[in-house]
Amino acid sequence: MEPPLHSIRSMHRTIFNRIFAVIYSIALLLLLFHHALNLFSSTSILSFFISISMFISDLLLAFMWPTGQGFRICPVTREVFPENLEKTVDKKDFPDLDIFICTADPYKEPPVNVVNTALSVLAYDYPTEKLSVYVSDDGGSELTLFAFMEAAKFGTHWLPFCRENKVLDRCPEAYFRSKYTPNSETEKIKIMYEQMKKRIENVIDSGKVSEYITSEEEPEAFSKWNKEFTRQDHPAVIQVLLESCKDKDVTGFPMPNLIYVSREKSRTSPHQFKAGALNTLLRVSAVMTNGPIILIQDCDMISNDPRTPYNVLCYFMDASIRPKLAYVQFPQCFKGLNKNDIYSSEMKRWFHINPMGMDGLLGPDNMGPGCFFTRRAFFGGPSMSLFVQPELPQLSPDHEVNSSIKSKHILELADRLAGCNYEKGTNWGSKIGFRYGSLVEDYYTGYHLHSQGWISIFCQPKRPAFLGDIPITLLDVINQQIRWGVGLLEVAFSRYSPLTFGMQALGPLMSLCYANYAFNSIWSIPITTYSFLPQLILLNKIYIFPKVSDPWFILYAFLFLGAYGQDCLEFILAQGTLTRWWSEQRIWLIRGLTNELFGSLEYLIKIMGFTTQGFHVTSKLVDDEQSKRYDRGIFEFGVASPIFLPLATAAIINLAALLHGTMQILKGGNFDESFVQLFISGFGMVNCLPVFEAMVLRTDKGRMPIKTTLISIISALCLYIVASFILKI
Repeated sequence: MEPPLHSIRSMHRTIFNRIFAVIYSIALLLLLFHHALNLFSSTSILSFFISISMFISDLLLAFMWPTGQGFRICPVTREVFPENLEKTVDKKDFPDLDIFICTADPYKEPPVNVVNTALSVLAYDYPTEKLSVYVSDDGGSELTLFAFMEAAKFGTHWLPFCRENKVLDRCPEAYFRSKYTPNSETEKIKIMYEQMKKRIENVIDSGKVSEYITSEEEPEAFSKWNKEFTRQDHPAVIQVLLESCKDKDVTGFPMPNLIYVSREKSRTSPHQFKAGALNTLLRVSAVMTNGPIILIQDCDMISNDPRTPYNVLCYFMDASIRPKLAYVQFPQCFKGLNKNDIYSSEMKRWFHINPMGMDGLLGPDNMGPGCFFTRRAFFGGPSMSLFVQPELPQLSPDHEVNSSIKSKHILELADRLAGCNYEKGTNWGSKIGFRYGSLVEDYYTGYHLHSQGWISIFCQPKRPAFLGDIPITLLDVINQQIRWGVGLLEVAFSRYSPLTFGMQALGPLMSLCYANYAFNSIWSIPITTYSFLPQLILLNKIYIFPKVSDPWFILYAFLFLGAYGQDCLEFILAQGTLTRWWSEQRIWLIRGLTNELFGSLEYLIKIMGFTTQGFHVTSKLVDDEQSKRYDRGIFEFGVASPIFLPLATAAIINLAALLHGTMQILKGGNFDESFVQLFISGFGMVNCLPVFEAMVLRTDKGRMPIKTTLISIISALCLYIVASFILKI
């Protein structure tokens, strides 16, 4: 009997989750019934307006809560046994592995960082003749190409160094920042790395590569960059930097393949953002290497474990699940998080907890980086009857490549496949490859793969397989998630909505999971309502919630404590801390007033036919002062952005309501009636402490701009005056 390659087990909290889901659902129905009673007993237009506003908010909360239960019904954990892999499979039978790395802007995504990512996967502990790395430069920058030419040279020294010294951190930057053992060999390779790094940074600073070209081959590679070459309008550039069958490292060992790809772009042709870039790599790699397994990586997501492919093969080499397995998804993990993770950049619920819940169903959604696909999954459903034949036989996942990747006919075909008009009249983006139609191409593609009958697996080893960078300013966090929110709403209200199409294709539980993501932005409606309405009414001495002595108060207390208690318990059980959980729930409220609110508005503007910002690259540049403040757990505002106005205004109104309500109680007011609104105001105020600190106490550059603070104060005052006027009519 062959030794097992992996195992799976249900989580202990499954039964508790199911029982609690039933009890909480009953409580939600009682809450809606209570709202119905209030609506029917309304004696004025004002009381009806208040009741209907709270009813709509709680109805949306009641809608979002069941969508989250899909993650809790069948959560599982898995374990892999890579030590058994070579006992059952010979290395020569390992499948070829193609790795896609995407970058788009050398000034927002420093090429040194992208080079480190590429070197970390080039140095995988995997047969080098079966390993190919494709770098998609969607910015079409000669600076990025130069950086990878330097990386190819350094790689001939770095890869044998890692192999011979059994280095675990195979990202050079990470290795030299670690507690490595210094010796002459290590110092020599470090000097080489620093020289490469300096040359790349000098080129970025000067914006020119001509002064640093040294070999006879390099000038030809840069010949396409002329006066007419721009980011939005340029020909395809495909450059083979390393070829496994010809290029050797300094010890004579074959190097992996390394190919630079910048697809053709034209202002008159849609380029479909990142999904278009990935589909270009799918086609180009098909005619060059056609590896059956494909790893998708972001430019800042370094490999943290050189044996990660072995973990993946524990699933792909299992004949019992291989025919229907589309991808193996690793959690996104990040380096540089501060102690309390103030922006909840870890996103533990999205990247760790929820995928374990989906793994007990059809498998986790595609999170983008850290995902190993089978190439066959991009060409229709798992059965042969659902296979979608590509327009060229060379693009088929079964096509065997027998030519050198530097062959003239291969390069000419690859150049044509990277053309901006190639996809016209084909199935690319609809039935083949990554799906078009949403800014979140990873989520949308995974959703379609599951709908076609594929399954996926969540692999969460003890040592993170990958480590990425995080934005360290609140504005960068918000801007990144605005794009996610718009993309998810595009799916939510399309003909492929998880509530309609998904319910038929995936079943109720899986469709609820996808709906939870797709409709995530509507959290902004109840969060915004609860951030303003109870407080403005409290300032006018009107009470809208049950008294503490009222039996209905128990229902409200249970709903709040039950939801927060379960959320906190899951977070702690997922190896989280109480302080990081507090940061997560705080940033959830902040998102409701910022990116989810503005993302919803941007989506509405978009469907009305107006131009929106579309995809933009999150900056990976790090300012030293910002970095120091982030490490100390201080929120970074610093920019007079309208995105901060609702948040700052809500903070002021919650503080005013809390102070006013407290003063009324001290003067003999009714604590029994006002407690719930006082609690909501106090809870909002406590969560806004970083905002108050940024508005009043801080003097550094990351404080809330005075302009934003003044506008927020005026806005809060205007809201109070308008509310007071309406409530007195």
